[in-house]
Amino acid sequence: MADWVLHVDLDQFIAAVEVLRDPSLRGRPVVVGGNGDPTERAVVATASYEAREFGVHSGMPLRTAFKKLPDAVFLPADHGLYEAASAEVMAVLWSFPVVVEVMGWDEAFVGASVDDPFELARSLQAAVLAATGLHCSVGIGDNKLRAKIATEFGKPAGTFQLTRENWVEVMGHRPTSALWGIGAKTERKLAELGIVTVTDLASAPVEALADRFGPRMGPYFRTVALGAGDTVVSATPWVVKSRSHEKTFQQDLTSMEDIRREVVGLAHQVAEDVRVEGRPVVRVGVKVRFVPFFTKVRLMKLPAPTSSPDDLAAAALTVLDRFEHGRAVRLLGVRAEFSADDVEPTPSSSTY
Repeated sequence: MADWVLHVDLDQFIAAVEVLRDPSLRGRPVVVGGNGDPTERAVVATASYEAREFGVHSGMPLRTAFKKLPDAVFLPADHGLYEAASAEVMAVLWSFPVVVEVMGWDEAFVGASVDDPFELARSLQAAVLAATGLHCSVGIGDNKLRAKIATEFGKPAGTFQLTRENWVEVMGHRPTSALWGIGAKTERKLAELGIVTVTDLASAPVEALADRFGPRMGPYFRTVALGAGDTVVSATPWVVKSRSHEKTFQQDLTSMEDIRREVVGLAHQVAEDVRVEGRPVVRVGVKVRFVPFFTKVRLMKLPAPTSSPDDLAAAALTVLDRFEHGRAVRLLGVRAEFSADDVEPTPSSSTY
């Protein structure tokens, strides 16, 4: 019997929940985001597989999605519905004799000591489908990193195993963006150093990576390329790390008075979430999307933890002043981050 980490990922979760609510949507391209009006400024929260075939993806402006796929069904986001569906799925996972670490609405790590991890994966998939009507993919690994990446090879509704034994064979020739945590920008920066594949990154000099990405992130990227990751699945309840609110403006904001007023309003909305959460804030961030689609984020550490709406608003305005203004603004956001000390630490280990 061996220890395994499984990554359970619900397929096209938000779109799938919308299809369960309205079965007539099955097989049709569905796009969820904003108020569901593709003529308004908002971004895609999720797209069904049918919509993804036409190039529609999360984070894309709804107007762009509409140009690509005007016949799609556009729906507003319903967070309450998705939270309820997620809770049902996690209850199914918790019914098994395994350790479950919830990572968000649509994913969780499962830790188990079993002879056949594929049998466990299929049992989890069948139980989730029977109880909720939702399909999930399951990645099997000897650590969290490999299990998480394995899930992508199992989609949709399948399973895949990625371990130390087959890591190089499966991942070595793939682009660095295939690794968890490496996006398009980092991929481009690595390419400038002549690092294109996972194998390139795994064998890259640590000093060169540290010079380019910093003493922490540089070596970390190499570690990821080697497939190293945490092996401990914690049953500690998932706790949100931050609360935030954003607002996209249908008409660009050009007046600093208007921008500051909107930031204060968003800060007070966040403060209400913080009050309900019952945990003090240690950092405040502001997100600004300038015209045409240029996004910047700034953060500041507070002098002392606080839940005061006025303190959070004042901090948000201070952060806002750190931006270089001069362009019109199309989106603003305010985020409050909680201290990691609010969550009980769990043991951790890693393996290659």
